[in-house]
Amino acid sequence: MIKIMKKIVICFTACLYLALAAGCKKTLVEEPHSDLTPEFFSTAQGFQKGLEAAYAGTRSFWGNQNLFTMTVIGTDEFYTGKDGNNNINKYNSNYDTANGTVEAIWKDCYMNINTCNGVIDNSAAVTGLDDNLKSRIVAETKFLRANYYFILVQFWGDVTLNKTFQSTPITSATRTPMAEVYDFIVKDLQDAIATPSFYANPKSSGALPGVATKAAAQHLLAKVYLTRAGSSAKKANDYIDAYNMAKTVITTSGLSLLQDFGDVFAEGNENSNEVIWNVQHTSNLAYNGPNNSGGADNVLNHMWVPQYELRPGMQRSVTYGRPYIRCVPTAWLTNVAFQERVNDTRYNKTFLTTWISNNASSLPKWEAPIPPGAPANAAVGQVKFTVGDTAIFMPGFDVSDAKIAATRYLLIPPRKYDITLSPYMKKYNDTKRADLNYPSIRPVIVYRLAETYLIAAEAAFMGGATMTDALDNINFVRRRAAYPNANPAVMNVTTIPSLDFILDERTRELCGENVRWWDLVRTNKLIDRVKTKNYNPEAAANIKPFHVLRPIPQKQIDGVTTGPKYPQNEGWF
Repeated sequence: MIKIMKKIVICFTACLYLALAAGCKKTLVEEPHSDLTPEFFSTAQGFQKGLEAAYAGTRSFWGNQNLFTMTVIGTDEFYTGKDGNNNINKYNSNYDTANGTVEAIWKDCYMNINTCNGVIDNSAAVTGLDDNLKSRIVAETKFLRANYYFILVQFWGDVTLNKTFQSTPITSATRTPMAEVYDFIVKDLQDAIATPSFYANPKSSGALPGVATKAAAQHLLAKVYLTRAGSSAKKANDYIDAYNMAKTVITTSGLSLLQDFGDVFAEGNENSNEVIWNVQHTSNLAYNGPNNSGGADNVLNHMWVPQYELRPGMQRSVTYGRPYIRCVPTAWLTNVAFQERVNDTRYNKTFLTTWISNNASSLPKWEAPIPPGAPANAAVGQVKFTVGDTAIFMPGFDVSDAKIAATRYLLIPPRKYDITLSPYMKKYNDTKRADLNYPSIRPVIVYRLAETYLIAAEAAFMGGATMTDALDNINFVRRRAAYPNANPAVMNVTTIPSLDFILDERTRELCGENVRWWDLVRTNKLIDRVKTKNYNPEAAANIKPFHVLRPIPQKQIDGVTTGPKYPQNEGWF
């Protein structure tokens, strides 16, 4: 595992974020330093610590509640659960420029970009390190910087492009055209890919779990091309370049899809041959402690868990998780996107729909009158089931009220799903924790090869290659979904009728993986699927065209006190 620093030891990383740059505080992590200056980056120790800090910054995104909130909920896949209540998901009038979730992502991006800039700018001055190691550190840092800028440009469009390290607070800033920001991202990734000492893939000798590699940079570059192609900054060859780069990963990375979709997110399998890049999380409770949903903790294990513990025969457990109930699946997601469950096995491998009784003190009993159709041995006052039996089951199809009443356990058809209890997305479950309240220490998979195939399919469909190429790539992923069917070709499709079909396929494969809002914006489908098609009735009532960009945080605008006022995105006040 990559050594992770919770806090950067250089105090200047927050300086670009104007509103929070009123003062710099030294934060000591492992050993005391009496005087930390920007020059520390130019030492061998500071150069390497800066890279560690740049990696540590990824934990504030992948695993954190903020990125989850901004990419998962308020889409066609998920809406707000009982304890979610975040206005950003509902696009209502309380979602404004002061939103704390939006502000946190903006701030963290710029803090980490400045750390990356410190490493890259000072690399030439570093002595005492092998040149290959130095160049690899720069390549890894450019990959990380590209990720941070990619987050910014996808959420906000035109953003401030800071190419060099800033050691002092500033009070002026401008927004750089999105096209220029994309060019900078592409150049960073191209530079990293061209570095001879850059690890080829996660399985390369010496590459620790979570380290940036050439394959990860190529995957990200394919995704950047694809995303730029759907924006006003598009270039003529973007779809072609996206397709070619994705196919390069597929054919040269040495990685491959796992045989069974169900194994991709199996606990302990986060570094499998399908994983291109993941973000590591630490077991050190000082940095990843219990009951803390902020900071850099991985709380994805809590986000989807419903209120199962209030049902008869159930109580909270590590096995079923702590019910944060932040989101629940839309009816479109469970009933339409995952409608086919005979040949496509991904629904049951994505959602938990059965709970086994674990609480003898709350077992339900039969009451008079015994309903018709009840088990033959049902008797008034007798427990319906015992510990170890099914307590809750969601069959995924409708059943009559009479059938529900006559069933021993709690039987919940789709029409009975609500904001407290429905199928929950189980990819991030962590049953190895000592306490159910603890955040997860599992690595978070960010990029995996199945998405690379889907990028290739979408790019081909949009003109980057032939329709045959699009079909070949999407069918490769679909055939895996049939496992263990002896005839996986039953999942092949012979035509891709629309971009919506590709989005549906991305849902089935990538559900809950912190990409959906970006997918819908990239394809210009956010308003269409949320509002026009009404896949998310909660959000449909409020969402407007300007919601395809997030608001510039008010603190950023207020912090610009020199020069022209910092521009806000259209529609936000």
